[in-house]
Amino acid sequence: MTQYKILVVDDNADIRELLEILLTSEGYAVTLASSGEQALQLLSPELDLVILDIMMPGISGIRVCEAIRKQSNVPVLFLTAKGQDEDISLGLRVGADDYLPKPFSHAQLTARVKSLLRRYRVYQGKSEPEEDEWLVRGPLRINRTYNEVEKNGQPIDLPELEYQMLLLMASHAGRIFSAQSLYESVWNEPYLYSSNGTVMVHIRKLRVKLEDDPQNPKLIQTVWGKGYRFG
Repeated sequence: MTQYKILVVDDNADIRELLEILLTSEGYAVTLASSGEQALQLLSPELDLVILDIMMPGISGIRVCEAIRKQSNVPVLFLTAKGQDEDISLGLRVGADDYLPKPFSHAQLTARVKSLLRRYRVYQGKSEPEEDEWLVRGPLRINRTYNEVEKNGQPIDLPELEYQMLLLMASHAGRIFSAQSLYESVWNEPYLYSSNGTVMVHIRKLRVKLEDDPQNPKLIQTVWGKGYRFG
């Protein structure tokens, strides 16, 4: 598959590092810029996506987006802080394609990025085979971008949190996820003792919908004392 090239623009070094780790773990080629000025220097026709912070010293993300739109239709994903509703509206008006509020989870970032890349491929006439959008695990087919799940060809209706949990575990089949790692990745909130019960409830709901025998699960297994894994 094509290795897509993503430009990450943020004046916060910790955010840049986090995005680089998350995106490279998904197989993307990542270039980093710490300012709007540097971002404009790094623009190239080879880019497939720009992830752009709105609030930056010097040239703001809004101005960078305006400059991008004068020369390219590459998707732009804005990173926003809470309370930036006016900036979000302005950003969308000047040509941004979507926005992602901070803080964000791995699942939220991945969903936004894949959706924008898919739309851009279709727009550019570079669509890949449909199978590339689907993760196949035994009787299940899970769309990597949209909340679409099938079992033996039949659609399964999952709420967003259940879908994100399933996609995360199925994307890393065999890996053991603790309740804490699942909660912090999917809910994007600090883990508390009571969070374990929330994870257990959603695991149980997934098993009822996906397993042939929920009392004897084969797909979503419990690893006692450690967590859960997709078998």
